[in-house]
Amino acid sequence: MTHFIFSTFVAILLFSPVDIYSQFSKVTVSGTVKDESKTVLAYVNVVLKQAADSTFVLGTISNEKGIFSFGNVNSGNYILELTYVGFEAKKQAVLVGTLSAFLDLGEIYLVKTPGRLDSVMVKATQQSGVSDKMDKKTFSIAGNISQAGGSVLQAMNNLPGVTISQDGKLQLRGSDKVSVLIDGKQTALTGFGGQEGLDNIPASAIEKIEIINNPSARYDANGNAGIINIIYKTNKQQGLNGKLALTTGLGALWQKRANLPDVRPQYQGTPKINPSVLLNYRKNKVNTFVNADWLYTETLNRNEFTTRFYDTGEIIQQQVKRNRNTSYATVKTGFDYTINNQNTLSISGLFNREKIIDHGDIPYFNNDLTKRNRLWLFVEDEVKYTATASAAYQHKFSRPGHLLNANYNYTWHREDEKYFFTNILPLFTGEDAFKLLSDEHVNDFALDYQRPLKHGRLEAGMKLRYRTIPINMQFYPGINSPIDSSAGGYANYKETIPALYGNYIYESKKIEVEAGLRLEHVRVDYEVNPNHNTYKSDGYTYNQPFPNLRFAYKINDNNKFSVFFNRRVDRPNEVDIRIFPKYDEPELLKVGNPALRPQFTNSIELGYKRGRSKGTFYAAVYHRMTNGTITRIATQVPGSTILYNVFQNAGRSYNTGLELVLQQQLSPVFSYNISSNVYRNTINAFSVTNKYPVPIVYSSGRDLATSGNIKVNGMFHFSKQVELQVTAIYLAPDIIPQGKIGARTSVDIGVKKQVQKGRGELFFNGTDILNTLNIKKEITGTGFRYETVDYYETQVFRMGYGYKF
Repeated sequence: MTHFIFSTFVAILLFSPVDIYSQFSKVTVSGTVKDESKTVLAYVNVVLKQAADSTFVLGTISNEKGIFSFGNVNSGNYILELTYVGFEAKKQAVLVGTLSAFLDLGEIYLVKTPGRLDSVMVKATQQSGVSDKMDKKTFSIAGNISQAGGSVLQAMNNLPGVTISQDGKLQLRGSDKVSVLIDGKQTALTGFGGQEGLDNIPASAIEKIEIINNPSARYDANGNAGIINIIYKTNKQQGLNGKLALTTGLGALWQKRANLPDVRPQYQGTPKINPSVLLNYRKNKVNTFVNADWLYTETLNRNEFTTRFYDTGEIIQQQVKRNRNTSYATVKTGFDYTINNQNTLSISGLFNREKIIDHGDIPYFNNDLTKRNRLWLFVEDEVKYTATASAAYQHKFSRPGHLLNANYNYTWHREDEKYFFTNILPLFTGEDAFKLLSDEHVNDFALDYQRPLKHGRLEAGMKLRYRTIPINMQFYPGINSPIDSSAGGYANYKETIPALYGNYIYESKKIEVEAGLRLEHVRVDYEVNPNHNTYKSDGYTYNQPFPNLRFAYKINDNNKFSVFFNRRVDRPNEVDIRIFPKYDEPELLKVGNPALRPQFTNSIELGYKRGRSKGTFYAAVYHRMTNGTITRIATQVPGSTILYNVFQNAGRSYNTGLELVLQQQLSPVFSYNISSNVYRNTINAFSVTNKYPVPIVYSSGRDLATSGNIKVNGMFHFSKQVELQVTAIYLAPDIIPQGKIGARTSVDIGVKKQVQKGRGELFFNGTDILNTLNIKKEITGTGFRYETVDYYETQVFRMGYGYKF
């Protein structure tokens, strides 16, 4: 591990900083002016000056209620001066921190007798991708040139602490239990409580991405690894404005490995096209917007070669080749209406259609490829629809930052999936099919209250969710069909979650404290077709507290320590408990488990942040302890080569690691950013029973491994119009359920040029330009083991143009 950590510092090659946002770099400062009898004083002159040299910053007067307010104040040390005819001028020290967007100085009293002036001390901070609370990192998509034009999942691949798992899931610090939000809300586009669909959302629609490793109580409690918040582009300038863009590209230019015999050609030279438009019109009290994207792509989605070894001595050579066509269209529109200075109403809607067609070939040969045992051909025809409607009302109290927000969100999501199989065996050919139809309905209502204080703020609120997912899956077996038609039928998932939370934030010159508590009541009922051959209706209920605590000590303006404690939960997704076998591969089936229960995680973390000249250094040591670890377990039915992958609660697991982020501007021409995450995953010994299709017991001893990743990037600013970015990523070997995954490497490059006086922008980039990114796995179960390498499409070259108006 020491060698791995050391390598992060010596590997400062070319790590580019993406455009970065501090958490609250601008603050609104307010207060109320009164006399000694507590009568409000209107039209008092109020001036804000720099503490260091008394330089004038801002000036205003109090209103009829005695309230004054300054907007867009940088964090730092200030002196507040108040003057009023007949009263003694007053000076007061003001500390403008970084933890709250609003600072309420409370009541300030002017007296008619002379008084001495107070001195002031305030802290300034440097903008950094790591927030001053050290609870999250924020990154702009516009600065990520090497991944421009791709999907949101691809855009996040080179962000600190983020990796992509072997099955295409987003991981934070070695865990895929990540809650993904869009504009701060859970939606069907990315999954409720989990993650899905990220590889299809165009990055062109996204403004920035927040990585929140230590969420406060105001966030839903799910996601032990943290939260990814994807923020769509918006614009609120006066008049008509917007952006038009077009991206195109080609992938899979070279074949990584040739097919096994009898397999139809792999996709090569796969086209990509992504036009997008952002329109915004603002006049008087109304702001309207439309954001539309369409993505069409052909992809060699999977090209996996597997060798399976059985204790009987049998060896099987297998390939899974999947050519995918995807069409993804999204329209988001709405308006903001400013009723008056205190009240705002926002209405928005989103419609999405995702169409996927997969053509797959899966041959099974003996060890020397002289005999083909089976050829499985399939066509998957799937279409998904998502529609959301949101209404948000905000009331601003007289004091800036004192807010009440009410939100209602409705989501409808349809999954319409058809599979057609051709099962070619030596003695016959069979044709089989199944159809799945699922409709998801989600109602969310939330109420949030926020009050700024003199040294922080108070947050409180509640949320109520009601969610149902009725599903119908029917099998249509052909001659001598291997399909288990009795495992189909009807199921209905029902989820009810009321929650309350409170969160308090305190900030002084040296100390920061944040303490919160979220209380959740969860009831899940899963109704199963009574004729199902294995599973019965099931569900669970819990009432649990989810506290969060953060304590920080500011050594000086450039050095800070933070300690975090967090408790979170990962509830099984509906697909994790879905009772129907999935026939992507006829000899490696995936099946849900209605008896699956939530996993609960306690996390502790120590963070350190140091401001440097034109740079920042950040380090965090973390430890996560999980009970009821959710994972897939593969078992073999005696007398068969078929393996069944079933979700199970595998007992207790641990994740301990160190994350480092260093960013530095060396000159006006070159800056770099380097990040590393080194962690140890441990899974205690456990024993589970896979019930489908027959009960099979699987036991595992204690398993552990040290893994991690290094990401180095460099940004070259050749002129005001031209930028070049190079990205290099190394992912170390890691453990996965029942096995391990090998090391992975990739290099990306991108160049961007501004044209048309900055209104236009051209870019060209390439991902995995050396074509080295492959996924190698080794899995060992009772009576079998297998080795696999996936040579899926990773190399893509894109070019694009965007114009702002």
